[in-house]
Amino acid sequence: MAGSTFGVLFRVTTAGESHGPGNLVVVDGCPAGLPLSEDDLRPELARRRPGQSKIVTQRKEADEPEILSGVFEGRTTGTPIAVLVRNEDQRSRDYADIAELYRPGHADYTYDAKYGFRDYRGGGRASARETVARVCAGAIAKKLLHHALGARVVGYVTQVGEVRASVADPAAITLEQVETLPGGEPNVVRCPDPDAAARMVALIEAVRKDQDSIGGVAEIVATGVPAGLGEPVFDKLKADLAKALFSVPAVVGVEAGAGFAAASARGSEHNDLFVPPAQQGGPITTASNRHGGTLGGISSGMPIVLRAAVKPTSSLPREQATVDRRGQAAMIRTRGRHDPCLLPRFVPIAEAMVALVLADHWLRARAAAPLGG
Repeated sequence: MAGSTFGVLFRVTTAGESHGPGNLVVVDGCPAGLPLSEDDLRPELARRRPGQSKIVTQRKEADEPEILSGVFEGRTTGTPIAVLVRNEDQRSRDYADIAELYRPGHADYTYDAKYGFRDYRGGGRASARETVARVCAGAIAKKLLHHALGARVVGYVTQVGEVRASVADPAAITLEQVETLPGGEPNVVRCPDPDAAARMVALIEAVRKDQDSIGGVAEIVATGVPAGLGEPVFDKLKADLAKALFSVPAVVGVEAGAGFAAASARGSEHNDLFVPPAQQGGPITTASNRHGGTLGGISSGMPIVLRAAVKPTSSLPREQATVDRRGQAAMIRTRGRHDPCLLPRFVPIAEAMVALVLADHWLRARAAAPLGG
């Protein structure tokens, strides 16, 4: 299968299926000397892990990473880094009675149309289980970005159904606000607006009881990214970020900066005006950030702000009409364990993909730096 490798200089190749023995990622291009161990990967994997709360799938996976290569005595060697995460709680029997049926909203039919054969157990390669490998790679990219630039990538949920959060300054949101409520309890929905978070949880619980699912929106913000990253014209930073997010299962829309709101604005309203540096020799900034951190496909030094719309989970326990592989009408009810809302576990996956793009473009910018005088 082509299409399982991502990036130019920071290259990531993943392999694995939902109900196979495990998922593997190979990261090629990480510079030597970066301190790295499984402890750097575990926190990110825990944020994505199934079974972490009552509002996500109850599949139980430890998601324990095993670094197989590319690290020696706690530092990267500059050679390919391979990481394996084994599957432990597959229940393939849940899919035996729908092996010949096409699940609405899933890739069953399109995989058959392309390959003439598919792994029907949990969606196989099309399952979001493969994103566990992306999160491993993203954890390495995050550490590289912070080590080299002091940059951070933080995502959070801004909308579930019709419940919308109020976020005054996206760049000011911290990981602690995303993961923990003001009272110290886990923020299971990963929304930094506590009032909206409570209403989101109530809505997700309601749709689960109704044997249904609900979609929403996540915002991802990268701070500390210097001006100058991006490769016009076809490898614009914004274009690669959009591709990265669209490659995640269930993403149906991506915005940058003001996004679609720009369609109703005038130029005088939308332009971000440049202002003098706060101190002599400091970076040039803009008074606002409707451009979302990229101009002409190149990072401006302002926070990179993206939003991704995520559709409702397609796997539903309620009965729906479909067809079988021969095109005959049938009814289907999806068994197994599924998220009633994908947003809480989508956040670390989206962060990982943004970090991978930024790490790749940082290496590309470093390789193309102008010669000194």
